[in-house]
Amino acid sequence: MKALVVCSGGLDSVTLAYRVAKEGSLTSLLSFDYGQRHNKEVEFAKQCAAQLNVPHIVIDLRQVGAQLTGSALTDDIDIPDGHYAEDSMKVTVVPNRNAIMMTIAFGLATSQKADMVAMAVHGGDHFIYPDCRPEFIEAFTTMQNHALDGLNDSGNIKLYTPYLHQDKTEIARDTAKYNVPVKDTWSCYKGLDTHCGRCGTCVERREAFHLAGLEDPTEYADSDYWQTVVTEKV
Repeated sequence: MKALVVCSGGLDSVTLAYRVAKEGSLTSLLSFDYGQRHNKEVEFAKQCAAQLNVPHIVIDLRQVGAQLTGSALTDDIDIPDGHYAEDSMKVTVVPNRNAIMMTIAFGLATSQKADMVAMAVHGGDHFIYPDCRPEFIEAFTTMQNHALDGLNDSGNIKLYTPYLHQDKTEIARDTAKYNVPVKDTWSCYKGLDTHCGRCGTCVERREAFHLAGLEDPTEYADSDYWQTVVTEKV
């Protein structure tokens, strides 16, 4: 098997990259610059590729991202603090982002003669992001099978989403299982010198390590905020 991993440089996708590498099928990492608030995560993806000794491809989608207005990740809109389970986090949705990226990933996989595209979508994203839900993943795979019918020598390209029905706690556990250098990942939406500790992705990251019973080596500007907003009171 030859696998292309879509890697943002965040905890989820870097962990997936290490998992796929351990399984023996990793051939390249694919990242996107879609005009997000900062490019720190792409630099961490580049570092991951170097650590795993595979090519790192970066696709420039800035002109596309500039037209996908209304998201706090691409516009001058404040990033909300709090847990992902709150409605306020819907402002972080970039319309059709995963669909656009995955379409490109499948095209590149076909050109590279790869057998698999791997994405780190997980169950914790289902509430906020429609293009992370099982129904979307199933429909997208069917669409790609039709779009690329007969173009890949080994048959249909598989979409590998091992965390689709699991939450971020399982990803945190996999960081230990696959010896992921957690400090060499970036999740925070705000792009400061350190993780803010208050945005949805920081809260979810910190909570995941707590629920997994693992130490979180990440440095947070506000390391205690997560305890005030998680559903499980600590």
